[in-house]
Amino acid sequence: MVGAGTMGSGIAHVFAQYGWATTLSDVSAPALERALESVRRNLERQVKKGGLTAEQRDATLARIRTAAPRDAAADADLVVEAASEDPVTKFKIFGELDAAAPPDAILASNTSSISITAIAGKTRRPAQVIGMHFMNPVPVMQLVEVIRGLETSDQTTQRVLDIATALGKTPVTVRDAPGFVSNRVLLPMINEAIFCVMEGVATPEAVDTVMKLGMNHPLGPLALADLIGLDVCLAILHVLHRDLGDDKYRPAPLLAQMVAAGRLGKKSGRGFYVYRD
Repeated sequence: MVGAGTMGSGIAHVFAQYGWATTLSDVSAPALERALESVRRNLERQVKKGGLTAEQRDATLARIRTAAPRDAAADADLVVEAASEDPVTKFKIFGELDAAAPPDAILASNTSSISITAIAGKTRRPAQVIGMHFMNPVPVMQLVEVIRGLETSDQTTQRVLDIATALGKTPVTVRDAPGFVSNRVLLPMINEAIFCVMEGVATPEAVDTVMKLGMNHPLGPLALADLIGLDVCLAILHVLHRDLGDDKYRPAPLLAQMVAAGRLGKKSGRGFYVYRD
């Protein structure tokens, strides 16, 4: 597991819970410490709710070790990358993983919008590169988008579908296209909700209430944007706008302003709403 942020820690949690020996890696030692603490807290929550026994919690934690990215990939059957949503960063990571991982290892990206074909092109094993897009929070959400790049093999795709199913998830195969399905549909809705706030049509609370009570959404689009991270939302919209060439994907100026101000949502303590630990 490469990347120890919110998604990386959640993915490591699920793999370890379902019996996989899991190595969590990151270039930042403090990030690794925070990730392990997050996994501990979430496992404890599962125990309190009756979803796990104390023995299962301890066994899950025992399956997780930490290492540098190259060391983590050295004996891996599957590497899942969950670094920041930046093409340059991902291209660099996949070039390094390709050199470090065993020849038959599958390299998967948790990217929410960046082309799997382009990522695979930075490796010498494009047939073994695939998208494995988990949803946040990973231990709770059932969907995994499995994205086939242009060169991804049938064997790789089937193996990842089988793994996702074994993790208790429901995998859905989609073609490599900007935003895939989830974010190509979701982000324009979030963006339009932000335009409503920016133009003074309604407050964030009002927008979210309309969507929850009127459309039966469990979470309003602005609260969801805060959960995803406003910086991530902005990055995905930039990809959609650039790669699809349609102004309907143009990010709302308010979103760019909030990201510039450091109001990134729940992870920074403030987005459209204020969060306290």
